[in-house]
Amino acid sequence: MKKPVTSRRSRTDWKQVDALKDDKINLSDTSELTPQMFARGVVRRGLTPVARKKQLTLRIDGDVVEWYKSQGSGYQARINALLRAYMEERKNS
Repeated sequence: MKKPVTSRRSRTDWKQVDALKDDKINLSDTSELTPQMFARGVVRRGLTPVARKKQLTLRIDGDVVEWYKSQGSGYQARINALLRAYMEERKNS
């Protein structure tokens, strides 16, 4: 299967976009955004913040890394999940 040809160059006419005035934008097919809808979209009640990840250098045996990589993409997330599971188990003991 051929990869689609992509270009980093935008085909958007930015001069025309910049020249467009707000009152000329057709919003007839969109519903009005109420303050409640906006607040619900910005702040989701009860959502716990995700802990930020930290970058570090870690030496792991080559065969271990290769095995995880051979399992497909997302191997770093799987390693992180295993380390988290171990940490949670050790917290409880």
